[in-house]
Amino acid sequence: MRNLLMFAAAIAGAGVFMAQMADRMSPTPALAKGADKVAASNSAADPFFPKTTVSPTGGTRVSLPRDFRGHFQAIGRIEGQHINFMVDTGASVVALNEKSAAKFGLRPLRADYNAKVNTANGTIKAARARIPVMDVGGLVVRDVEAMVLPDEALSENLLGLSFLSKLKRFEYADGRLVLEQ
Repeated sequence: MRNLLMFAAAIAGAGVFMAQMADRMSPTPALAKGADKVAASNSAADPFFPKTTVSPTGGTRVSLPRDFRGHFQAIGRIEGQHINFMVDTGASVVALNEKSAAKFGLRPLRADYNAKVNTANGTIKAARARIPVMDVGGLVVRDVEAMVLPDEALSENLLGLSFLSKLKRFEYADGRLVLEQ
């Protein structure tokens, strides 16, 4: 069983790595306009999104396995662009590095970096932002508070409570993180 779990984690890690490489190699498509295009482009055939299930209450449920480090990774979509996230229930808001934010057209000016944020590496200046629509595995959340941090201050984007708290529930069960809407 342990070997099977390690194999699944390795496959998931390879999938995230390949998705990142594909994003770097492909040209950035035009930005999608509006929530309807984001929702319409989220199909079961899309390899970047985890398989979703219908919960017993009729909602959408996404189940995330741990990666090789023991963290939970998710690939979201903002304005048609795939963004990798580490799920962080200790983060108050969604946190994006500048490179990821620029993928979907969010490029704060230097003057916008006026919010102080406490991170594991100390206090840093960040720019406040609002994301009109975020989709993580079919879980669509609107009007998400976010912060953009300099690339050198944030190596991984964080899927924080400003997204998670708008879900019906999120919990750790059977070695997986379950998100439900």
